[in-house]
Amino acid sequence: MKFIVSSAALLKELQMIGGIINSSNTLPILDNFLFEVNGNTLTLTASDLETTFSTRLTVESETNSTIALPARLLLDTLKTFPEQPLTFVKTEKNTVEISANNGKYAVAYVEGDEFPKAAQLTDPKMTQIPSGALHTAITSTLFASGNDDLRPVMSGVFFQFSSASLTFVATDAHKLVRYTRTDLKTDETAEFIMPKKPLQLLKGILQGIDEEITIEYNDTNAYFRFGDSNLTCRLIDGKYPNYEAVIPKENPNQMQVNRMSFLNSVRRVSIFSNKTTYQIRLKIAGAELHISAEDFDYSNSAEERLDCDYQGDDIKIGFNSRFLIEMLNGLECDEVKLSMSLPNRAGLLTPLDHTEEGEDITMLVMPVMLNN
Repeated sequence: MKFIVSSAALLKELQMIGGIINSSNTLPILDNFLFEVNGNTLTLTASDLETTFSTRLTVESETNSTIALPARLLLDTLKTFPEQPLTFVKTEKNTVEISANNGKYAVAYVEGDEFPKAAQLTDPKMTQIPSGALHTAITSTLFASGNDDLRPVMSGVFFQFSSASLTFVATDAHKLVRYTRTDLKTDETAEFIMPKKPLQLLKGILQGIDEEITIEYNDTNAYFRFGDSNLTCRLIDGKYPNYEAVIPKENPNQMQVNRMSFLNSVRRVSIFSNKTTYQIRLKIAGAELHISAEDFDYSNSAEERLDCDYQGDDIKIGFNSRFLIEMLNGLECDEVKLSMSLPNRAGLLTPLDHTEEGEDITMLVMPVMLNN
């Protein structure tokens, strides 16, 4: 085995797929990157058994070979190199010799046959989504997914595809986000729950590319293909809760307010809230919104007043400030609408501008009981 590759190109691809590798793996082989050389194509793969990420790049080579090289050692070394060609040669001492401009480095390798293969999808359905739309869908929903190991279905993002729209939902029972695109649709109806880790990787990668993403999926696995890269992951098994049932339909009390003013006020006032509940109180009457918080244990309190456009009955409602901050941070609009019915019913946060045609974002936040 012998191939020549650009150090910067190799580092970029390895950093991209390296996010898959866990700090502690059950199989020692998973601490390695798989290198498959086939003529002028080098395929790089990383896996944690649940998710496998592969990418290809062009190299100078006339050989075919498969080996696994230690991930951490390679990344740490490549980061220190300026851009230059690197020559990888397999030696008889069970090492790969890497030759750079100023030195040589010997790295022990493992035979590539031991590396686990990515799951092959049988009878998959297929959908294509522009990378920008998928990136926005992941960014808008992922933060609302749960971390409860006892409820694994809520630790991922629910993908719901139909001939009418593509919908992405995440909830942790305290907050819920539904992101819908009516301008994108599929021929076949499908539902599956994507785990958090591969979505976090895709979120970082999709930000910098502009192309169609092909998604193939069956009952157990999903496969994402874009450019020279592909990611296969096992889906979360189970039935997603009926999220439509918790979204209140009648919300006569509606407030419009500047998003950044609201966000900054909530941030400041929440500093004075109880550090167990993070409770803040919204009191809305006329065209004024009063935001207040108090921490009785330390006699700390704060109150701010904002101008708003409000239609409805005067209302006092309490929220966990951390959830409100996360949601307001997740939006990119100038103005938001907060729709409410009663102080013990969920509030709905929706953007009033900066949305694309066919795009709908609804964020639901559960209220907290106000202590008088």
